[in-house]
Amino acid sequence: MGVVIIDGSTVQAFVGDDEQFKKSMDEHFAALDINNDGVLSRSELRKAFESFRLMETDCEVDVATPPEELTSLYDSIFDKFDCDKSGAVEIDEFRSEMKKIMLAIADGLGSLPIQMALEDDDQSFLKQAVDLEASKSKNQL
Repeated sequence: MGVVIIDGSTVQAFVGDDEQFKKSMDEHFAALDINNDGVLSRSELRKAFESFRLMETDCEVDVATPPEELTSLYDSIFDKFDCDKSGAVEIDEFRSEMKKIMLAIADGLGSLPIQMALEDDDQSFLKQAVDLEASKSKNQL
């Protein structure tokens, strides 16, 4: 486990590096595409967001969210990602929405640095942003 310092500029640099961002999004998309059909179904995207446990915990304490509320939330997330309303999320739609989410995170972080504890094998987007910044710093030395 390591502790890293991150701010909005770290995330913006990750999103701004088209090659690295695209590679990262494509890898995550492929991991989420359980049936390998090249698109994300409603259930595949829901499983991904359920794994984040955004609605099931409050300060590390499990809370019970009514199933209908969770279904409504996950349906609205899917609808946001499914820009063309085809009933499936294509890779371009996934990249586009994830870019918006990452830039919103960057805006939220702003210029004030925060410390984050990350596992060495963590493959989160924020860890990838930190790794990209670190590799660029090493290359400049």
